[in-house]
Order: sequence, then structure tokens, then C-alpha cells
Amino acid sequence: MAAASQAKALVPDDPSVQHLDAKIGPYNYHYMLSSPPSPVATVLLVHGWPDLGMAWRYQVPFLTSLGLRVIVPDMLGYGRTSAPADFEEYSLKKLSGHLAQLVEQVVGKGEKVILGGHDWGAALVWRLAMWHPEITMAVFSLNVPYTAPHKQYADLETVAKLVPSFRYQLQLASPETERIVAAKPERLRQFINTLYGGATPEGQSAFSTAEGLLEDRIDQVGPAKLMSAEMVDFYVREYSRNGLHGPTNWYRTRKPNFDEEKPLADIEGGYKFKVPAMVVMGEKDIALPPKLADGMEVHFENRLRKEVAKGVGHWAMWQDPEAINKYIGEFLGSVLGDKIKGKL
Repeated sequence: MAAASQAKALVPDDPSVQHLDAKIGPYNYHYMLSSPPSPVATVLLVHGWPDLGMAWRYQVPFLTSLGLRVIVPDMLGYGRTSAPADFEEYSLKKLSGHLAQLVEQVVGKGEKVILGGHDWGAALVWRLAMWHPEITMAVFSLNVPYTAPHKQYADLETVAKLVPSFRYQLQLASPETERIVAAKPERLRQFINTLYGGATPEGQSAFSTAEGLLEDRIDQVGPAKLMSAEMVDFYVREYSRNGLHGPTNWYRTRKPNFDEEKPLADIEGGYKFKVPAMVVMGEKDIALPPKLADGMEVHFENRLRKEVAKGVGHWAMWQDPEAINKYIGEFLGSVLGDKIKGKL
């Protein structure tokens, strides 16, 4: 677990990184920037649900130590970034465009970066690499395999029947999760505690992959086990800004994503990634088990690196940051060669 880790980690409002804002179309994007003198390359790290840029707190110091510039935004709907109400603003194509603009503003036009993502952020970086190959040097994903664009539409109900571990997404896409959390002021903290390992006195979680957030248990949940009390305070503060509507909007985008990805789905023989790529799955991830990455290789022209992080679940980069940093470091060494190999 992260609490026992020896890896260096950022703390809330950490002064070792810059806390900046970028104007992307009508939206504000808040991001952290960590940059050593004369960086040898840039890494863009994208978080998922229900998270913040601080999800990458163990990876930012490690990557900076390799001489890399690191850009870590709070994604649309989260933290100090804008949170539009319209779910169609959260399509992966639109979000890819936002991140491409952010890269251009921070790094410069025509520059390429290494993309890294977790959870929804992982789903996004696969799409970002497809929609914007001009900025993509390499891509890695934690806990989420690449899924090719579909030629036929399947709604979320159909997907949940095919993949029962995704049934919780039905609640998230509905107003129900928001209602449960908004019912009492203290429930925002209980929501954070629940998602990050807190349990009732009987040892039960208030979240299940079959149902989602469980209202009859959430008030009894104890402190989070996967992050410190200080970090829970920070997450509660940041989520208090805009609530859960923006974060849950990501689960309402199945139809917009399908419509926008038709050109990708129609590519003869399927889209093939030309850049180096890696996926790391969590051995004990109950929502996204490692078997979901089976067969990914057919979508990659170059060798796809596949790893399974032993003993960890969905929050791999906190549960065993040393192992995750090792996988990332080895992958980046294969991409950047002598530029960083002496520092690994």
C-alpha cells in the first residue's frame, strides 16, 4: 500500500511543482507542471475517476528525476478545471483536442510527448494517440486495455450484460450516485473514503461492481486505507468545488463517442498504433481484470509491452508505486534510450 511506500510523493499544494491554469476554448484547465532544467522529453499524465491530477503523486517526482518534464492536469469536471453540465462536452474526441491544445501551450507547436493514463485517463490516452498522432511519441496505460472503436452501437445496458463487472457504470451514468452523495454534507467525505478502501465496522465496502455506491452502507464507512487523511481532506476540498456531475458525465458519453469514432471504426483492417506502447494491468483489479488485455497485440505495429502488477488492484500507482515506476521507467528507457538510461 502507498502508506508503506518508500517512493517519494507529492503532497497537496506541493511547492516543488508549479500549479498553473490554461485557457482551452471556453474552459479553464488546471494543471501541475514539474520541469527539471533542460528536460529531455515531456510526459503528459491523465487521471481517471474519481480522481485528480494528484493521483500521479508517486510518479511525478520519479519522472522528474529522470530529466523529464511532467504535465498533470485535473481533467474536465474535476478539481479546479471547468465542469460543464452538458455530458456531450466530455467525449473522448473533444477531450483529446483539449489535451492536444494543452501540450501545444506548454511544450510548443510540433513537439511530441509521451502519454500516460489511468482508468478513464487511460481510455483517453489511447484515443488521444489515435486522434493526435502528431503529438504522440509513445503511450502507456495503467489498468485499462485498448478497445477498438465499434462498428455497431451498443448501449451501456448491453455492455453491462456482456461484462458484469461494469454494472456499476449504470448507476454512475444515472443521477443516482450524485443523489446519494448530495443527500448529506458528510457524504462527500464518505464517498472518497469508500472509493479508496474504507470499510464498515463489519469490513464491508459501500461500493460494488454489481451495483455501484451502496447508500445503506456509506454512512458507516471508516477512513480510507489507500490514502492519508491529509490526502482525503484535499480530495474533499477539490470535489466540493463542483460536485460529482462533471466526473460522472464521463460515463454518459457512450453514444457521442460512438458517433465521433465512426471514421476510426471504418479504417480497413482496423487502426494500428505505430508508436511504442505499454499496458499494465492490476492482478487484483475486480472491475478490470488482466484478462481484458488479451488480444490487444493485433492493434499495434510495434511490440506491445504487457505487464501484470502483482498483488495490486485498481489503484496500482499507489498500492505499489515502486513496481509501477519500475515498469514505467523500463518502458521509457526503451523509448528514450541513452537520454535517461543512466538515471534508471
